[in-house]
Amino acid sequence: MKVSRQQVAENRRKILDIAGKLFREKGFEAVSVADIMAGAGLTHGGFYGYFPSKDALIAHTLGAVAQNPKTPQESQDAFIARYLSCAHKDNPGSGCPVAALAGDVARMPPPVRTAMTAALAGQLEQLAETAEGDTAQARRQNAIGTYAALVGGLTLARMSNDETLSAEILAATGAFLTGQSQP
Repeated sequence: MKVSRQQVAENRRKILDIAGKLFREKGFEAVSVADIMAGAGLTHGGFYGYFPSKDALIAHTLGAVAQNPKTPQESQDAFIARYLSCAHKDNPGSGCPVAALAGDVARMPPPVRTAMTAALAGQLEQLAETAEGDTAQARRQNAIGTYAALVGGLTLARMSNDETLSAEILAATGAFLTGQSQP
């Protein structure tokens, strides 16, 4: 039975959504094509009708999950608080792909790295629009420093199996970025 173009598009979106969640939760190597297709409710054999390889799926997935980090109406401080929250830390499958996958991406083939680099560049550009600074160069530098601290703080907090230390890292990173002292 032939599948409609609309159904193909819906299936592709399902595959990308499930892959994005699973990759962020477990990393690229721990997730198989069969896992993704089962999660999407599709057969493993149908995968190659949508993507030529797992690496191609990874590149497309990174493009799909790379959302704008900050909503237009959200202040910088609100974005920092949301990014450095325990909810974000505890749910990598629906969180920032950079914090979840940067280490994995660094060891991937060029198309995957290119997809993540494009996403990173877009996120930095958006953050620079509202960053502090008198010049575009100063705003970009502040955006890069802020994003590096956010990703680093979240990564360290996720790495720790000590909840007290993890919470301290999130709070200290937030205080550092907002210029506030910790209680």
